[in-house]
Amino acid sequence: MTVKRSYAVLAPGLFASRAAKTAHGVIAYSADATAAVIDVDHAGRRVRDVLPYLDSDAPIVATLDDALRYRPTSLLVGVAPPGGALPPAWRATIERALAARLEVVSGLHQFLADDPAFAAAAATSGARIWDVRATPPPRLFTGEAYRANARVVLTVGSDCAVGKMTASLELTRAARERGVRARFVATGQTGIAIAGSGTAIDRVISDFASGAAEELVLANASDADVLFVEGQGGINHPAFAPVTLALLYGSTPDALVLVHLATRTHVEDFGTPLLSLAALVETYEGLCATVKPAKVAGIALNTYGLSAEDARTAVARASAETGLPCADVVRDGPHALYDATAPSFARKTEPLR
Repeated sequence: MTVKRSYAVLAPGLFASRAAKTAHGVIAYSADATAAVIDVDHAGRRVRDVLPYLDSDAPIVATLDDALRYRPTSLLVGVAPPGGALPPAWRATIERALAARLEVVSGLHQFLADDPAFAAAAATSGARIWDVRATPPPRLFTGEAYRANARVVLTVGSDCAVGKMTASLELTRAARERGVRARFVATGQTGIAIAGSGTAIDRVISDFASGAAEELVLANASDADVLFVEGQGGINHPAFAPVTLALLYGSTPDALVLVHLATRTHVEDFGTPLLSLAALVETYEGLCATVKPAKVAGIALNTYGLSAEDARTAVARASAETGLPCADVVRDGPHALYDATAPSFARKTEPLR
C-alpha cells in the first residue's frame, strides 16, 4: 500500500544551502505534500521566496510546534550533515515529533531507530521511524537481471552531486508523458524519500552491492517498459568510484546517460581533475563492454549558475565534443533529450558469454 505523507521538513539554518539537498529533492519531486519547512533563519517566508525554482508555497516556520499547525503526518530530516550523524541540537525536535505521533523519515547514516531514546519515544506514541538507508538482506549478483524484460537506463556522472537523480527523474517524467511505462529506481537517500522505496547502495557491503542493484531492477521490471536507475558517485572519484562500478554492473544497463555539472572541473573535496566528457564516455562504455555492452545515449548537462547564453554555449560544446545529444533537463525540460535518446532505450543488450 502506498503511504501518502505530508512533511514537516527539518532544515534548521540550512534550508537555502546545498546541504539541504534532501529537502530540496523531496519538495521538488515527491508526490507527497510539504506542509512546512522548519528553518528559523527564513521563518515567515514561503519556500518560493527563498528558492524560487522549487515552485512551492509551503510556509517556512521557526519550530516544530509552529509546523504542527499545518497538520503534517511526517517529519523529514532534510539535511545531510557531514558524516551523516544527527546534530545533538536536533534531538529535542525528533523527540517532540515522535511524541506528537509523527513518522520520522531520515536519510542519515546514523539510524534513528537504533537510538534507545528515540525507539522508546516511538514505542510509547506508536510513531514510526523510517531510516531510508537501512538496507535489505545481503544478496550476491546472479545475472538474473539480464533476463528482465524492461530496458534499463543508468545515469552515470563526472562526479558526485552533479544531478544524476534529477536527470533520472526528469527523463522518467518525459517517458511517461510520451506514453511509456517508465519507473524511477532510487539508489540514494533522497531518491528513496521521493520514490518511497529503493536501496541506498552506499550502505551495502561491497561484495553485495551489485546484487542489491540487481534486486532493484528485478523488483521494478515486471510492470515497466523502461527503468531509469539513479546513478551514484563518479568513475574516477577517489572515495566513491566503487559504488559507481557496483551500479554499472549490478543494474545491467542497456544504455547510459552521462550527467555533468558544466561549472565543475575537479572532483569536489579532492581536487582530482575531472575526465573530459569524451574520456568519460570512453571509460564508461569501455567498462560495460567487458561485461554487458551499453553505450552512452546522451549528455544531461547541468548548467546551474550559468547565464542563458553561456548555458547554450556549454550544451553545444558538450554535444560537439561527444557527438551525442545534449540538454539541460531542468533549464530546457527533458523532452528534447528523451526524444533524441529514446531509440537507444528501446533495445535490450546482451551480456558477454
